[in-house]
Amino acid sequence: MAGIEPEEQLKELGSTLAGIEQVLDLDGMRRDIAELREQSADPDLWNDQERAQSVTRRLSYLESELGRVEGLRQRLDDAATLYEMAAEMDDADTRAEADEELASLHKAVQQLEVRTLMSGEYDAREALVTINAQAGGVDAADWAQQLQRMYLRWAERHGYPTEIYETSFAEEAGIKSTTFTVKAPYAYGTLRGEHGTHRLVRISPFDNAARRQTSFAGLDVVPVVEQSDHVDIDESDLRVDVYRSSGPGGQGVNTTDSAVRITHIPTGIVVSCQNERSQLQNKATAMNVLQAKLLERKRQEEAEKMSALRGEGTSSWGTQIRNYVLHPYQIVKDLRTGVEVGNPTGVLDGDIDEFIEAEIRWMRQQETSA
Repeated sequence: MAGIEPEEQLKELGSTLAGIEQVLDLDGMRRDIAELREQSADPDLWNDQERAQSVTRRLSYLESELGRVEGLRQRLDDAATLYEMAAEMDDADTRAEADEELASLHKAVQQLEVRTLMSGEYDAREALVTINAQAGGVDAADWAQQLQRMYLRWAERHGYPTEIYETSFAEEAGIKSTTFTVKAPYAYGTLRGEHGTHRLVRISPFDNAARRQTSFAGLDVVPVVEQSDHVDIDESDLRVDVYRSSGPGGQGVNTTDSAVRITHIPTGIVVSCQNERSQLQNKATAMNVLQAKLLERKRQEEAEKMSALRGEGTSSWGTQIRNYVLHPYQIVKDLRTGVEVGNPTGVLDGDIDEFIEAEIRWMRQQETSA
């Protein structure tokens, strides 16, 4: 917004924030917060651990979102006052401070605006993430583990709880696959654009000749199922295997055969869980994962049918979506949005918000133009 007076910029930001406040329905958020606070004060709530955690997570999220919006409104008012002070005192330092705050406000309002673009049927859900090593041998297994760390670090940066359900370690290094949840409202809407193939180019640390290696890992993101979801699963369509949980290098994590692997024979979908001590608990968790994957499969099939009826081609986000190049130069580039970052180290440490926000805008544009 170069060339526009700060007062006009603040006015435009205020107008944008007003639109965001209307979409988010702040009065509705306040009512929900009051109701959730009342529920959390019920001493019997913790008799149901799962429900109690759901209530407290939702309450924490809404309080944070409301505080974020109200804080931005206050910052806009304070920035206007700061510019007035700078003009009255003819103070260059105060003016510079106000300019810095204005730039920060632009970024913060844009980030909040992205939240209003998540209006899909399942966008408000928590996310179930699965990462699989693909082509590239041991480098691909190592790459899959780096991606797992990247997303867990991203969640940690935002204060989002995560739970790893299953990790299958590779023999030499890295992992064959992993499944984990990001337990935050709108985690699915935030992460669904990450679905697809991620490509790494680097000098292989596992090659004695120090040759350049290209590795691939696939990422799948589906919404976590809720009680209102209905997915018919015939028990006769399932093959259930139990095995002993293990860590990297075959290290025993559990001395009993408590890990559970479920294969849905009609679709070939395989899910596993080994994070619980009890076989029954692992089976229940694995069934929830299977339901989530079948629900997403059903949603995709319905979307493809609608596209066929409209005479449209189906668009797939399950192809290669991002390149992470560490040699001969360093860059991370998204192939759909064109976003580029020249600091792969920061990206692999979880600094991926710029990519995610661009994806959300890109997906919304694709959906509205369909």
